[in-house]
Amino acid sequence: MSTDPQEIEIKDVKMDEQPNTTNQDQIISTSTTSIENESKQNQQINSRKIKTKERQDRQKYEQSEYVAILDENGKPIPKSERKPKKKVAVMIGYCGTGYNGLQIQNDPNVKTIEKDLYEAFYKAGAISLENSIDLKKSGFQRCARTDKGVHAAGNVISLKMIIEDSDILKKINNNLPETIRVWGIQRTTKGYDCRKMCSSRWYEYLLPTYSLISPKPGSRLFNLIEIERKKYPHLFINDLEENSKFWESTTKEYFNQGITQQDLDLVEKYYSTEEIPNDEQHIENKTIETIIKKIKSVENQQRRSYRISTHKLNRFREVMSNYKGTNNFHNFTIGKSFKDTSSKRYIIDTITSQPFVINGTEWISIKLHGQSFMLHQIRKMICMASLIIRCDLPSLLIKDSFKQTKINIPKAPSLGLLLENPVFDAYNFKLKDNLYDIIDFNKYSEQMLEFKMKYIYDKIYNEEIEQNSFYGFFGFIDSYKVPENDEIDIKNNMITIFDFFHNYINEYKDKSVESSSNDVIEEKIEERK
Repeated sequence: MSTDPQEIEIKDVKMDEQPNTTNQDQIISTSTTSIENESKQNQQINSRKIKTKERQDRQKYEQSEYVAILDENGKPIPKSERKPKKKVAVMIGYCGTGYNGLQIQNDPNVKTIEKDLYEAFYKAGAISLENSIDLKKSGFQRCARTDKGVHAAGNVISLKMIIEDSDILKKINNNLPETIRVWGIQRTTKGYDCRKMCSSRWYEYLLPTYSLISPKPGSRLFNLIEIERKKYPHLFINDLEENSKFWESTTKEYFNQGITQQDLDLVEKYYSTEEIPNDEQHIENKTIETIIKKIKSVENQQRRSYRISTHKLNRFREVMSNYKGTNNFHNFTIGKSFKDTSSKRYIIDTITSQPFVINGTEWISIKLHGQSFMLHQIRKMICMASLIIRCDLPSLLIKDSFKQTKINIPKAPSLGLLLENPVFDAYNFKLKDNLYDIIDFNKYSEQMLEFKMKYIYDKIYNEEIEQNSFYGFFGFIDSYKVPENDEIDIKNNMITIFDFFHNYINEYKDKSVESSSNDVIEEKIEERK
């Protein structure tokens, strides 16, 4: 019996239109498995390609023709003898004064800690001449980078070194200035990277307690605070009249030193108009510059004789404690946005010491323990905490700085900052069953303390007396011209150094006057939750 071809085609189409769900599920499952396997294979292939490329580059470098280094006269220097090198951790300490930071620069004329270290390594025979001018050749890595003028009692760098000589440590230190010391050189595992394997870091910041005194009466910041305090007194913390008593005492000392009320009025008018009226240019043959110099001398003496109260010190400790935990520190560095995941940092602890007096000035030591820190982060943290105390604001205001709103936080002076030491808990835990020693700065604690006292602490104390760094910094902030609350250009997102203050007033001013400032913020936080 014959069959019409057209009928066969129609039957085939109808069969295709009836899907088999079981077969489709099997096809999808097989396809998914195939894609996953293919993805794993691609990852393995890419990994092998990368390793092959690295091996080829290394072989190419080893087989490449040696290009001799030339001496001062243009003559080639013979290639250094190849000696066995070992991966090590070098524990160092240094005073950052006079140096442009730790990291070596492209410009050989820029003075850095690493530049002096590598020159000492070469002179001591710990690295070859070729490796001394190219850090990559020795697998160099630094644990924590410090900025210009910042000190370190303990830091770590890792690299491959020639350590056959039992006196290598002594020889390196003999070729270093006394302000840079190598505490120890320690064998590590081949894959050791001091930056990646560092669990956390301890920093210390030394702050004169007079930095926490309120702004000088009549200054721009003082006037800004008083305007808002009169309108919203419930938003400010009672300082138990500590600030007013200090400035009353200072005013009495003005008069004791022969400064009259007329002198003070002239100086206030000068700062408000930034010009000297011709008819008041001289008062009893004293120029405006002489009066200002005398006033600053009295204020400087008063600040140095200031002793912080237990109430204010505990308030500062409370402010610093609000940094602890994982928070978004995008406002405490530069070039980071709120959405940038690297802006989140984990602060383990903050410890503020009892006050101590050095050369007549009272100081406190603030230690910060964190997983890692960003550029300028600690200096901005100290400044923000100081401003909250100086403006009589609640400690929980720190939490507002972690929000998306962009604010401008000044950097506290670099003078008081030093790296205490990095911590390698995770790496040391892995080594407990190995032959390698753990990386621990405790064995060098006595040497480090002696070094800190002589080359770091004394320099900080003496430089503060000579240059009045903190007095100048906070004095500049107090007199900085900022817009009044009603002048702020919100539409154009204008950022000033007192946005945190304006934002706080605007957000919490409508709360009940009967509520305390901390209660106000806590209620707001609960509402947001």
